[in-house]
Amino acid sequence: MTALPPDLRVDADPAWSQPVVGVIGGLGPAATALFLKLVVDLTPAVRDQDHLDLVVLDHSTTADRTAYILDPDHATDPGPGLARDATRLAALGAAFVSIPCNTAHHFVDEITAASGLPVVDVVEETARAAAGAAGGAGVAVLATDGTRAAGVYQRALERLGADVVLPSDEQQKLVMSVIYDGVKAGGPVDVEGLLGVVEQLRADGAGVVVMGCTELSVVYDDQGWRERADIVDSVETLARATVLRAGRTPRR
Repeated sequence: MTALPPDLRVDADPAWSQPVVGVIGGLGPAATALFLKLVVDLTPAVRDQDHLDLVVLDHSTTADRTAYILDPDHATDPGPGLARDATRLAALGAAFVSIPCNTAHHFVDEITAASGLPVVDVVEETARAAAGAAGGAGVAVLATDGTRAAGVYQRALERLGADVVLPSDEQQKLVMSVIYDGVKAGGPVDVEGLLGVVEQLRADGAGVVVMGCTELSVVYDDQGWRERADIVDSVETLARATVLRAGRTPRR
């Protein structure tokens, strides 16, 4: 990759506040839009110039993460593309990267190795928030089949000593339909069915339920579930961690 002229790097430009946040977005687009909105909402600011400076690559054509995790022999590997995008952000002068996609964090080691940039890990941050909120009870995780198969949340929660509660096969089918047929495809969302899964997992012993896919975060936001103490949202958690990493104190 051709090096960017030094005078075009944002970390060398006094007109840009530091540190500059790099964002790999488009995974999917609605979730990225929500993440950016929450970063704005959580940043303590009274004028435009008080907000964070970000470089956003809204790379919606990135290969599907779940498809590759489930069938690597017949699907395109998104890892190299994610790594190249992080390297582009490094070349532009970003100090760290936030990726509003839980499944993409299966590839986080590849991303950091290629770019040299630290990644704000949405899985680790959300697992920590959920384990704390659960108060010793189990933590249920709603996520894509890819995130579930990769085991990223299971490992993160087990390291924290939290018991993991996963949806049944039938519940998981409904979750995947909400993600792919609903939010990603712009189709109808079975909100009542999703809420039923949440309530059943709570009845099965989960102290909190994690919205561990950023498309589920879109539903969570649309439905006004932000005041529910028994749901931990990954996009909101990532936005808060991003604001903190940039040296600011989030508004809430």
